[in-house]
Amino acid sequence: MKLTFLGTGCMIPTKERNHSGIFLSYKTHGFLFDCGEGIQRQFRIANIKPTKVDKIFISHWHGDHVFGLPGLLSTLSACAYERIVEIYGPKGTKNHMACLKNFFESKIAVQISVIEIDSGKCWEDENLFVEAFQLRHNVPSIGFRVVEKDRLRINVVKAKKFGVSEGPEMGKLQHGKDVVVDGKKVSYKDVTYVVSGIKIGYISDTSLCENVFKIAEGADLLICESTYDSSLEQKAEEYFHLTAFQAAMIASKSGAKRLVLTHFSQRYKEIKQILDDAKQAFDNVSCAHDFMSIKFS
Repeated sequence: MKLTFLGTGCMIPTKERNHSGIFLSYKTHGFLFDCGEGIQRQFRIANIKPTKVDKIFISHWHGDHVFGLPGLLSTLSACAYERIVEIYGPKGTKNHMACLKNFFESKIAVQISVIEIDSGKCWEDENLFVEAFQLRHNVPSIGFRVVEKDRLRINVVKAKKFGVSEGPEMGKLQHGKDVVVDGKKVSYKDVTYVVSGIKIGYISDTSLCENVFKIAEGADLLICESTYDSSLEQKAEEYFHLTAFQAAMIASKSGAKRLVLTHFSQRYKEIKQILDDAKQAFDNVSCAHDFMSIKFS
C-alpha cells in the first residue's frame, strides 16, 4: 500500500502546490481522493500511470477538488481503458457528472459508474473497506476512512510442531479454518496470530464537527486539511475550514498515530507557521508537499 500526494494546495494553486489530490495504490486498485486541476500532469511527474485509477472519491464539488475530472476521464478514454471508473461523491454528484459530460465537445468514452454516498461503508472487498462521513462545510462535504481488514498470519514454528507442513493446510489455517493432520485436528487459533490492518483517515474541507473525531479514531495515518493557522481561526470558521492547531487537537484526542497536514492557503510562503501551530497539540505531525509519498508495510 502506497499513498502519494498529488496536490496539497487550497483554492488558488501556487508554483509549489497543486490543487487537491491523493492517490492510494492497493493491490490491483487505485483510489484517487479528490481530483484537482492539473491532476494528469501530477500523475506524470509522480511517475504513476493515470490508468491505475479505478475509483475516484470526491469529497465535495468545489472546483479545487474536481476541476481535474474532465481531463482525467478524457485521457482514460484515449488510453483504451477497459475498466469501469467508479466515482463516489456526495448528494448531487450524479447531476454534476451529467452536466460535466455534456459540457465538453471531447467525448468521454470510458464506462463510468456514479455512486452518491451519505454515511457508512461505500466500498468493500475481502481486504479493505472505505467509509464515508458527513462533514461541516458550506456545500455537502464528505470525509473518508480507509480500513484494511485484520488478517491472520501463520506462526510457522508452532505449525510445524503440530505437524503442519507448507502447503494447502497452511493456507486453510491462515484463512481461519481448522485442518486435520495425521488424524488429529489442528485449530487455526493455535498456530496463527492477528495482524491489525492499516487505518487511514482523510478529513477534507470542514469546520469542527463530531465526525472528524470518528474519521481520526485510532488512525495509523490521519490526513487533515489545515487551511489556516490559529491566528486566523475566525476566518477558518467563517469559511468552514480547520486550523492546524485544530487538526492536531483532533489527532491527539482521537489516538491517531501520525498526522499529515494538507490543503494550505496560498498566503503561506513558508509552511513553518502551520507546522509550529500544530505541534502545540500533537508531536508526530508533518506538512505534506506535492509528490510526497508514504509506504505502508
